[in-house]
Amino acid sequence: MTVTFELVGQELVALNSGPVFSFSPAISLFVKCETQNEMDYLWEKLSGGGEKEQCGWLKDKYRVSWQIVPTVLGHMLLDKDAGKTEKVMKALLKMGKIDIQKLKQAYEKSNPDNNLK
Repeated sequence: MTVTFELVGQELVALNSGPVFSFSPAISLFVKCETQNEMDYLWEKLSGGGEKEQCGWLKDKYRVSWQIVPTVLGHMLLDKDAGKTEKVMKALLKMGKIDIQKLKQAYEKSNPDNNLK
């Protein structure tokens, strides 16, 4: 009733709980991506046969929820300038697959001198 597998060097164990419990977004796999190309690739591969959702969330063909997000998003959302974080959140809420460039544009609108890498 269990399976052990390795994913990127991390050992994971999955338990078959039978028909009582099913996958839900309450458990999701979170993938941080450095580049838009990496995000685009994972988004398309993982959502194939599944569902594309809002804010970088998707369900794969097995109904497992994933969050495909850029690492830079965390830095933007933790900024001490509430105006910046608000603009980033507004931009994010309009997205399915996250667009790093659009997030950066929203972030930099608050401070044109800021060049977030």
